[in-house]
Amino acid sequence: MDAQGLAQLLSPTGWALLSALPPYDEARTMALSERLRHEGLDPALVAAALTQSRLRAKGHAKFGDFADGMLFTPAGLEQATRLTVAAQHARRYLSAGSTHVADLTCGIGADSMTFAGVGLRVLATDVDEITASVATVNLRHFPEAEVRHADGLDLDLAAEGVDAVYADPARRTSSGSRVFDPAAYSPPLDAVLAVRAQVPALGLKLGPGIPRAAVPADAEAQWVSVDGDVVEVGLWFGPLAPDGPGRSALVLHHGTSHVLRSTPEDDPHPPVGPVGAYLYEPDGAVIRAGLVGTVAHEVHGRLLDPTIAYVTSDTLHDLPTATAYRVLDTLPFGLKRLRTYLRGRDVGRITIKKRGTAVVPEQLRSQLDLRGTTEATIVLTRVGGTQQVLVVESV
Repeated sequence: MDAQGLAQLLSPTGWALLSALPPYDEARTMALSERLRHEGLDPALVAAALTQSRLRAKGHAKFGDFADGMLFTPAGLEQATRLTVAAQHARRYLSAGSTHVADLTCGIGADSMTFAGVGLRVLATDVDEITASVATVNLRHFPEAEVRHADGLDLDLAAEGVDAVYADPARRTSSGSRVFDPAAYSPPLDAVLAVRAQVPALGLKLGPGIPRAAVPADAEAQWVSVDGDVVEVGLWFGPLAPDGPGRSALVLHHGTSHVLRSTPEDDPHPPVGPVGAYLYEPDGAVIRAGLVGTVAHEVHGRLLDPTIAYVTSDTLHDLPTATAYRVLDTLPFGLKRLRTYLRGRDVGRITIKKRGTAVVPEQLRSQLDLRGTTEATIVLTRVGGTQQVLVVESV
């Protein structure tokens, strides 16, 4: 979206058109576009409005019904924080006693919306003029928020009265490819980290793939998952990390939230042993945070293999940070053996989970050629260094 397209959308005619469009339907877009043009509407305005309609439909996954009143850029929507996660960010600033947050890389304003929504004053900046304009629209209902087209790192934070800072550096190139080198973020990670010398209450949102070794020693690094999808790692400093430096996992699932932190009692090298009565699959955020050993400690269990993130135990525990399965059977991996086993139990539909094996599930499913009437779940993994198949059921 360019400046002209944004201006057209913000005109009375453009905003009325955008508000009147039916729910986005890719199959009907062409016909709708032709009809609107036939009614005399500017083709450029029609194209801009339909693009926004498509982005709003996509934005529902992150913003729910709030998306229907927002504007988006494709890149801004891609990087925007989910509303449920942004709310967790806002609560952290409130709990730290922050009153005035500078969002140095506000993008389309997702986090700034939640900051302002809980009563914090917000100074939001973005180096891209169109993006800053879109954020201004999205923050129009929040008098606590001010948006500027500026480089947030150039702010005189003391003069602005800022007592907390937030940043979400861009991690994609202009062509859309991911950037993995923190020095190539926009702005570079080191430049943002330097801000904590001025304002100790610094929070950063980064991609969850950042190596744990790259996390600053004075940060609380919290990996976050939403309904099983690991979406980010937050680095929190100063008063925003009340429990001090360390690693944690925040698991958000169907409206509930659970935090798992490492404790001094946790064994960084949990025991390895045979398959027990139950198998535990830690949440992805737990694995990224390196807290599989913490799960093993909580269930009084052990690892199946020192390099595999599966935990087994002889007792059942209800954990919000791991999925539990009852182990029904265990057998060495072999195609013919597995086929005979499953066919003998009239299995026709199979769920395949795997870790530590090169087997391709779809290929294996085809090779098994099952035609029965029952369902089964199998786990392909290493146990004590050998390839095994665990037949399990969810509990």
